Amino acid sequence: MRFFDQVRFFPVSEEELLKIREEFPLGRYPLRIEETTFCLKDYNRFLADNAASIATFKTQQQASFEDERERWRASGQAEYASDLTVAEAAPDSELDLPENGRAVASHVAGNVWKVEVAEGAEVKQGDALVIVESMKMEFAVLAPCDGRVHKVFCREGGQVSAGQDLLALVSEQQR
Repeated sequence: MRFFDQVRFFPVSEEELLKIREEFPLGRYPLRIEETTFCLKDYNRFLADNAASIATFKTQQQASFEDERERWRASGQAEYASDLTVAEAAPDSELDLPENGRAVASHVAGNVWKVEVAEGAEVKQGDALVIVESMKMEFAVLAPCDGRVHKVFCREGGQVSAGQDLLALVSEQQR
């Protein structure tokens, strides 16, 4: 989004909402984008004319947001794994990695939006390997070093936990 972008909501049935929630994370729900002109005077008039209903909505919105955060906590999506936590989560020896192999894990819980690499692919440090969608945001999991993708453990559309291994790399420096 950019400054002055406007977002409009529209009513949908429960069935439509469930379909949207299924399709959107996979990039299969088209957003409608329209070019318009923003008028601050009209916007301020709208705010004044609708102040009471806006306040009621904001109260309901906050309660819904707290409910959503509780669902995130219950599903593990409110967790974040630091580099240190991820490194300590599971020793690489448990993964049966090749010599000079290292696991690359997700720092957040969420859905795998896109796997950017395939087994055997050569990558450079900083290359995006996997895109994880969590809490309506996309997080790129980056290559920690130059190397070759040894094994991919995740799939697009699949769920991952914070600290879960997504793939294994064989370090180029040590091959």
